[in-house]
This record gives sequence, C-alpha cells and structure tokens, in this order.
Amino acid sequence: MTARHAILNIAQEIGRAIRAARIESGWSQRELAERLGVSQAAISRLESASGPHLDVRLASAALELLGIRLQLDGATLGLAGRREQRDLVHAKCCGYAAGRLVRFGWEIKQEVEVGSGRYRGWIDFLPFRATDRSMLCGEIKTEIDDVGRIQRTLSWYEREAWDAARRFGWRPRRVCSALLLLCTTENDARVRSNREILEQAFPGRARHLGAWLVTPGLPAPERVLAMIDPRSLRAGWLRATTSDGRRSKAAYVDYRDAAQRISRR
Repeated sequence: MTARHAILNIAQEIGRAIRAARIESGWSQRELAERLGVSQAAISRLESASGPHLDVRLASAALELLGIRLQLDGATLGLAGRREQRDLVHAKCCGYAAGRLVRFGWEIKQEVEVGSGRYRGWIDFLPFRATDRSMLCGEIKTEIDDVGRIQRTLSWYEREAWDAARRFGWRPRRVCSALLLLCTTENDARVRSNREILEQAFPGRARHLGAWLVTPGLPAPERVLAMIDPRSLRAGWLRATTSDGRRSKAAYVDYRDAAQRISRR
C-alpha cells in the first residue's frame, strides 16, 4: 500500500465517522457546516473524502464538535505473532515440532515471512514433504488470547503459504493447516469455553494429523487443533484437547508454569 493510499484510507475512515455521528445527532450537512462556519460543500468533501487532501483543521473541528474520539489501531495480523516468536516457550515449541517432523522426512522452514507493510506476518513453521508434495501450515500458540484473531491470522497464512512455497521451489499439491497449543490446563479451559466455534473452525483431529505426518499419500486432514508439550519424549507427540476426549492431565498449569519448568531444564 502506497503512502497516498494509506492517507486516503484514513480520510475515508474519518469521513465515515463524521457522517455517522452527524446523522445520529440529527443534523444535516448544512447544519453542521453552519456550526463550523464553513460551506456545505466542504462538509460533503470531508465526509466523502473526495478532495485532493484531508482538511485536517476542519476534520479536527468536526470531530471535537461531534464528540468523536478516534483510536489508532497499531495492531497487525502478523506482528503479535512475531513478538511471541521471540519468547522462550514459544521458541521451544516451534523447535520441538520442527524436530519431530524432520524425523519423518519433512523439509522445514521456520519463521517464514509473508505479506508486506501493515499486512506482514511470520508463519511459525512451514514443512514440505517432497514424496507426495504435501505442505503443512503450522501456527503455535502458548496462550489463547483472541480466538477470532487466531482464526483470521491462520486463514491468511494459509493463503500466503502457497506463494511462500514457490519462493522455496516447492510445488505442493495439498496443504493442511494446524493450530498447535501448549498443553496447559488454562488452554484446555479456553478451548472448552470456545468449544462450538473451535469445533467448526478446526474439524480435524490430532490423531488424523499424526497419521498424515508419518504416512505419505494419505489424504490431508481438515484444519486441526492439537496440543504439544515441548519436553515430551512420547512417540504420540500430538495430544488431543480435553474437549476432544483427552483424559490425561495437562503437562502444565498455565504459561507461567511452563516457562518456569522449561527454563530450568
């Protein structure tokens, strides 16, 4: 996105906010113009963002008069995940998952940058298996803070993964995506509280993903949610959530417990 387009988007957002507040106040464009001491045409240009530039002085006056408080959203789809990637526990989980897949013959790329500008992110790990040209788009979370944002980010990563694969010279035929959660009691509880939406978003099962990862040629499972413990030596390293029938105790109570125990190792 160019600087000109970015400014236009800001002007359009401000114009829409002013128009909505004006209508809610029961004022016409003419009435708002009279209160601000400008022409109706100036208000029309401001609301439609049709002028060559944003009249900052008029916009500020209109926002103040209408009682509008703008909030700048500095968050991006990818940067929250980028901050998490620098975390010890997250790094351990990524390294653990990658190490497991290398044993099964997968080529691994970690922290794969996708997108650009505001829409820039990093896929945690992107494995490719040349024997059947399968690819896994993997996202790892140590905590569940916003289910909706996780879904949006993973959906975006799935689309971007195809372009990333071409950069590496891969030609995947099929792709599976998976959300791998740190195996904590807290995350199990969060999954239970969002069970309905997560079951719809992640219909695949941990056991299906596990079988696909070790057996070339199997159909790729649907999007999967599973849990992992980066200290586990079990052959069945992908665990189901308690909502999906797991009866064993979680490896950790919460993120803090995991961080303390993993750092001591």
